[in-house]
Amino acid sequence: MDSPAENPYESSEAPLDSSVFPPYEPASGPPLDSFDARPNGHDAYGALRIPAFRRYVSGNMLSLVGMQMQTTAVGWEVYEMTGSAMSLATVGLAQVVPVMALALVAGQVADRFSRRLVICMAVATVALASVGLAINSLHWHSVQTMYLLLLLNGTARAFQQPAKASYMPTLVPKLMFSNAVTWTTSGFQLATVLGPAIAGATIAAMGGAALVYAINACVTFAFVVLLLTIPRRTTPRQVEPFTWRSLAAGVGFLRRKPIVFGAILLDMFAVLLGGATAMLPIFAKDILEVGPSGLGWLRAAPAAGALITALIIAHRPPMERSGRAMFISVFGFGLATIGFGLSTSFAFSMAMMFTIGVMDNVSVIVRHTLVQVLTPDAMRGRVSAVNGMFISMSNELGEVESGIVATFFGPVFSVVTGGVGTLLVVVVAAVVWPDLRRYGRLGGGDDESSPDAGAAKKRRR
Repeated sequence: MDSPAENPYESSEAPLDSSVFPPYEPASGPPLDSFDARPNGHDAYGALRIPAFRRYVSGNMLSLVGMQMQTTAVGWEVYEMTGSAMSLATVGLAQVVPVMALALVAGQVADRFSRRLVICMAVATVALASVGLAINSLHWHSVQTMYLLLLLNGTARAFQQPAKASYMPTLVPKLMFSNAVTWTTSGFQLATVLGPAIAGATIAAMGGAALVYAINACVTFAFVVLLLTIPRRTTPRQVEPFTWRSLAAGVGFLRRKPIVFGAILLDMFAVLLGGATAMLPIFAKDILEVGPSGLGWLRAAPAAGALITALIIAHRPPMERSGRAMFISVFGFGLATIGFGLSTSFAFSMAMMFTIGVMDNVSVIVRHTLVQVLTPDAMRGRVSAVNGMFISMSNELGEVESGIVATFFGPVFSVVTGGVGTLLVVVVAAVVWPDLRRYGRLGGGDDESSPDAGAAKKRRR
């Protein structure tokens, strides 16, 4: 295990410089200046060369495999027990309510305490909830108990998300952060490919979901072990006193950063309206008639598309016109959602879900990079908490919205109209946030990546 002196970036508590990231030089290898975004200087594996980041991303991917397995199992088990689209909507509601209720507090906790410790405690709570789900699946068979355990899971996620988001930038230097986001996203997408497929096969083989929940508990605990192998820095962060004003500081920061706020809202409304994931159990069982194994493959298809996209992006320099790329990808996301909703062919449905993953991942990389690069470290936990709240609103509330619409009008109508709504959101966002649409090089570190801002800077000179 490397010591903090050998690699000062193997830490969780690094105060940043006057802008965003701390100064960092690798203990060995080329200097930081060589890791630029020019084609002849781009290092596709730069972030992975840092031991602390490798441990973090490995443990995170393990936990995400388990989470994706559990998500697939919960949807299948709830629908098997109830046969109700509204029950699937309640699954999302049980997990999003604590995230929304505790987001501001969780962000303050991430900015005041050891982010690594917060992650460990939250992840351990997720493992405990998974053990409860396994016991319920074997003995109690209670939907109400599942909702309570999912509520506990959502509470843990409320604290885990801002701590993880604000912890990761302390593991890599600024010029590598976009690359780190891409590899983290790649790990997430690989987990999303493997998790549902393994879950579907496990459920089909075992005739139940208990083993899936047990596996999630084990791999989640492995993440805690890997986190504890990352050396802790003793240098404290500067923190603000715990006040109502500091609690809401993340919201105020976003209001002053329209580029970041616009990226968050564009992604949120697109997924809120266009998400077809909640309806997959219904499509798999009643429309496409492919059973739990088919459900696993449908859930894995978006991740396969996103994984391939992430690997391509990782091997290319940072996007030069990232704002335009985000708008195009979200528009494509809406079109693919409509195509999936209208499909009665399993092969075409798989192709549309694959395309959804391709388009969504571009938006995710742009949004996450903007949020972290343009936010000072002292506020990163609170801003990440607000961002996480919006993510949960788009994912879980999107499931609630889809379930409610499907209950009254059917799953096809729910998915197709959601895709149409996504296209309208893109048009409105392009008018409301023109600076986001014109945003330039990803990972530039300030608003001057916008062409307009760059022109203004030249005029000042």
